[in-house]
Formats: sequence, C-alpha cells, structure tokens
Amino acid sequence: MSTKAYYPISEIGAGKVGFSKTRSIIEAAFYGNNVVKVNTLKEAYELAKNSPGTIVTDMPVYRGEEFGLEKDAKVLLFNDGAVTGRYAAARRIKGEPGVDAAKLDKVAMDAVYETRWKTMYHAECFVGLDPEFMVKAHLLIPEGEENIMYNWMLNFQYMSDEYVKMYKNSKPVGDGKEPDIYIFSDPQWVPGNRPDVDYSCLSDPLTLCYFDTDQNCACILGMRYFGEHKKGTLTMAWAIANRNGYASCHGGQKEYTLADGSKYVASVFGLSGSGKSTLTHAKHGGKYPITVLHDDAFIINTDTCSSVALEPTYFDKTADYPTGCPDNQYLLSAQNCSCTLDEEGKIQLVTEDIRNGNGRAIKSKLWSPNRVDKIDAPVNAIFWIMKDPTIPPVVKLKGAALASVMGATLATKTSTAERVAAGTDMNALRIVPYANPFRTYPLVNDYEKFKKLVEQKNVDCYIVNTGDFMGKKVKPADTLGILETIVEGKAKFEAWGPFEDIEIMYDWSGKTGDFTPDLNDKEYVAQLKNAMENRVQAVEGFATKKEGYDKLPDEALAALQKLVDEAASI
Repeated sequence: MSTKAYYPISEIGAGKVGFSKTRSIIEAAFYGNNVVKVNTLKEAYELAKNSPGTIVTDMPVYRGEEFGLEKDAKVLLFNDGAVTGRYAAARRIKGEPGVDAAKLDKVAMDAVYETRWKTMYHAECFVGLDPEFMVKAHLLIPEGEENIMYNWMLNFQYMSDEYVKMYKNSKPVGDGKEPDIYIFSDPQWVPGNRPDVDYSCLSDPLTLCYFDTDQNCACILGMRYFGEHKKGTLTMAWAIANRNGYASCHGGQKEYTLADGSKYVASVFGLSGSGKSTLTHAKHGGKYPITVLHDDAFIINTDTCSSVALEPTYFDKTADYPTGCPDNQYLLSAQNCSCTLDEEGKIQLVTEDIRNGNGRAIKSKLWSPNRVDKIDAPVNAIFWIMKDPTIPPVVKLKGAALASVMGATLATKTSTAERVAAGTDMNALRIVPYANPFRTYPLVNDYEKFKKLVEQKNVDCYIVNTGDFMGKKVKPADTLGILETIVEGKAKFEAWGPFEDIEIMYDWSGKTGDFTPDLNDKEYVAQLKNAMENRVQAVEGFATKKEGYDKLPDEALAALQKLVDEAASI
C-alpha cells in the first residue's frame, strides 16, 4: 500500500511513526461507536441529497454512472452562509515557531469529546492518481455536513474497483513509513468555556485549521467552506510529496505534441484568478494535440521530471460560466450559488456571482476530454504567473538561483477565493511563494527542488504577466500567443537593458498591442526597481520572521540584489 493503515504490534507505541500526540487525538475519534462508515459515492450522494438545506436541482449529472453515481443523479447545490472563501488566518502548523501545539492539542481533544453527542461519518478517498504516488485519506465529519463529505469524495478519487486495485499495486511512499491521512472536521464547532482549555492560541476564536503534517493529520473546526477541506487534504499530500523527492505544485500542467512528434510539457503556477486554469485548458485552436494533467494540484518527480495529478475533478469558479453555458453540462455539485426556475418550472443554477463572490462548482473529469493522470515526458518549462505591472508580458530567467527565487517571491493580487480582513486592498501586490499558500514545511525545500529542476534537469523558467503592464491590459490572446511561440521553438529572447539574467521577447504571434518597456522612462524604471526591492525585502523577511523558519540560501538574496543594482544603473 502507498500509505500505511495497519501496524504490527511491534510498531505501535510512543516515538514511532504514526503515533504523535496530535495524531493519537485525531485518529482515535474514527473508531467511536457513534461513527458510520460511508463506503461508496452513491451512499454519500443519498446522504447529501437528503441533508437539510440541500437544493436538488433539475440538472442531471452527465454520465454519472461512469464514476460511481446512479444514472438519475442530479447536481446538488449547498450554500455555506456568509463565509464563501478560505481563511488563512485560521491555519496553525505544528512545528512552526510560535505555534503552541500543547494548547492546540487540548482544543482538538475537547472538540473530539464534544462530537460524542453526534453521529459522525467516516469517508475515505485516494489523493494521487498513479501507482507512482497514491495516498489514502480519511475524513470524519458530523451529521448535517453531508455535502462537505460528498464534495470531498467527488473532488478526490473515490474508492472505485479500478483505483482500489491500482492502490494495492502502488509504490509504497517513503518506504512504507508514511501513515494514511486523517482529517477530523466539525464545521458546527464552537469553543467551550472550560478552564483547562486555552483558546488564546487561536487567531480567530471561532475557527481553526490545525495541521500536524509530519504525521499526516489535521483538525478543522468551525469551517463550513468546502475549499478548506480540499486544500487541507492537499496540504498534507503536498507535504508527503515534499518529503519524498517531489516538487509540490499549486498550478496546472499540459503536454503539447508538436508536428514532428516531439513533446513539450509546460507547468504554470498561479493563484486562483491568475489565469492558470485558462492557460492549462486552452486548446490553441486545435493547432496541436494537447493533454492536460490538472489545473490546480500536481507533483513533479525531481529525478525523472515526470508528473502526477492529485485530483480527478476540477473545483472551479462559476462566475465565468453563465446559466446555460455548455460547460455546465459537466457539473457534479455546486456551492455558494443561487438558483431559480426556468420556463419549464425546473430548478436551474444561477452561476454568476450574484449571491456572493467566489461561487464554486466541482466539474467532472469529462470536462477535459484530453485529460491524463500522469505525464511521463519530462517537464520542459516552468511559467511563474504574476500580476506585477512592472514586468512585461513575458521574460526568461537565466540561472537556477534567480529562476527559483523568483518563484519564491511570486507577486500577485489577493484572490476572491480567500476570506480576508475588512479593509484589505484587493489590488495591492503581495508575495505568495510558488503561488502556494498551503505549504507546511520550510520554504527552502521548495526553493531547492525548483532550483534542481532548472540547474540539473535543464528546465526553462519564465515569468508571464497576466495582469496589466504599466496600465495596458495583457489579454489572454497575448499570453496564449507567447506560449505558442515558446512551445514551437520560435521564441527569440534578447538581452534586456542592463539585466544579465533576464531576457525579453519583443515580438510574438497574437500580440494585441505594444508592451515594449521604455527604459528611458524614469517613472517606469523607478517602479521596476521598487518591485525588485520588494522582492529583496521579502527574502530578507523570510530570514527573520518565524525565527527564520523560511530562510533561503544567501545565493537567493544575492540573485535579487543583483537585479536591484542593475535597475539602479539605468
């Protein structure tokens, strides 16, 4: 088995793998006499369909029987209330400086105790879709939260006969020492008033996402939004991958087959709303056969450079798919959307963000007919997607240290998929290393893995700006034209001013306007220098914040400082 579920008596005990204090608190809850095992997706569907508040639309699930549902299954809609996005402030990672595990363990202990009065559902799924990397995950969640459980089983790989056989034949991860993932969730949780539990360890007294990723377990409290459960599960799968020689990727990957039969594999990294899904699924007018790995979660083997998808389905924003859009044929479930009656009196989803921002839906694998679960061909290029108005639509990075540290200082704007504090400037740039706010291990781990891909495996590295360049919008046609020019080997990158390690492409097919940076424009140069200085400050901050937990090697800072000095020389 890829992860470990069963232990010989000799392997059970204190100090042994799979038996940390936090994991012991969480795992024991799964064996209570108030726990009901949910074994199939059909069972989960019936439970969600009959859960109070569920809206059973009249939209059929397309070919649902092919992935574990009855032929007459319908798209289920469930709305979470006022919270419709992820809440980063609730995350606590055991082992990080400043995280009081002793206090958090008591919060978890008390939360588990309180669920004794509830019926709890235990569901299982696989994360990772190829025998090279598959891990088993378990979710325990109370009655009344059936839609979260159903969506979780839809989002990851439910235990079909095919995948159960694949899992039995899969490669043990970490020499068989990685335990199954266990997630205890109680969205209905409210803190108690007990003197022996100190809730001061929570930034928000009503919510908690507590991870012990070294032991593959988590406790999610007071969080109704399904995205917390999806990303919480991926958080641990990515941590397992990181420990076992993979680069953990929050992005998309696709493989082009060119006219001469050669393959070109492109990986794009960006937050929700950056354009990573658009770029991943773009068919380029049928110019070449394309296969898609995934648009959100995958891993790259840093030795072979092959890649494995972690999820079969797609958790997409619905705002881009109005009611009646052909793509909505592939919806499996929806969250935080409205609905109405059509002319035949049938319940239809209102998919645009009228009720709230960040309406979401899970789409089936069938949405992308060219979908694969593994790309064996080695990755050719990494594209950091940024929304930095000082960066042209595309630049090429030379040198492994610069290529990796630019990913570590990826600049973007806040996504509507996130729940943020009142007054947050949604247009302000912020640094999100590798576009992955779900990392639970030191940043240097990602830095070294991406550096290895560039330095040892000859992977090219680019930055693409999908926002605006000095007030001029970079349109999808621009970015797609850039990709096509690079993939086809027609890209001509030239020296850019004084920068020794950044090259620029001045011309490409599909360009909608002139995006040539004017290095004689003092205002532009000042903004460019300031953007580079912000990255220097970010890396300096990594070295001091959280007691230096995310400190990068000196070479990373030196690569950025060189850019600042070069900009200052203009």
